[in-house]
Amino acid sequence: MYKEIAANKRKTVIMMITFILLVGGLGWLFAAYSGEPAITPFVLVGAGTYALISYLSASKMALTVNGAHHIEKRDNPRLYRIVENLSITEGLPMPKVYIINDPAPNAFATGRNPNSASVAVTTGLMEIMNDSELEGVMAHEMGHVKNYDIRVSMIAFALVAVVGIIADIMLRMAWFRDDDDNNQIMFFIGIIGAILAPLVALLIQMSISRKREYLADATGALTTRYPEALASALEKIGKTGSAMKKQNSSTAHLFFANPLKGKKIANMFSTHPPIEDRVKKLREMGSHQ
Repeated sequence: MYKEIAANKRKTVIMMITFILLVGGLGWLFAAYSGEPAITPFVLVGAGTYALISYLSASKMALTVNGAHHIEKRDNPRLYRIVENLSITEGLPMPKVYIINDPAPNAFATGRNPNSASVAVTTGLMEIMNDSELEGVMAHEMGHVKNYDIRVSMIAFALVAVVGIIADIMLRMAWFRDDDDNNQIMFFIGIIGAILAPLVALLIQMSISRKREYLADATGALTTRYPEALASALEKIGKTGSAMKKQNSSTAHLFFANPLKGKKIANMFSTHPPIEDRVKKLREMGSHQ
């Protein structure tokens, strides 16, 4: 498990470097075809600045775009105490607790590290789960905090956003070029960028390995020492569905279960393992206890 934590830290650095190279490459292509090479360093500086801002603010952005509202213990003692007890058990700082007003049962964790972590839970999850099941789900999310998955997920969220922004800018600038020849070239570059941007974003999300979900399941089960509770929670979610009303593909990889509609596409490209496989592994853990 400690190797997985170290691997996630290295993955964060690799993703940041890849981000700078990707944006720098787009800037170089743009400069080459526009005949203005001075654009490239400005793009690199802008990319570096955005990366830093994203690192500091992406967690808050993820909470905001999903309509999460911060709570204290008095607002929901049941949820707060479960998270508090898990924090003590794992020896982790108490994360900030948020609630999302959505009937779909789901949850996610975010933050730069355990000291700045937040966990968010939908009202739908609290309504259908008993205390043991809710504890199992929150132990899974605290597992993401402990394993530093939250840092990698946060960077992925920032990358998805910036790639889309760059593609949009290239497309818009292509429309307003005065030179006919360059205008056609830049137009096609913009079109290609706009087409590739969602694919790049998808690859970024898929790079957040499904293995991290299995690892968080295992971590949560070890924390509660009751894998059956998490398995039961997953089965309930499998029956009721986890697709949320407020759809946001850029943060989908953060959630406990896939929050997007469209099962066939979701299963093909989802960063989440099939619920049936997760339940099976948890039951296998329980049988060996």
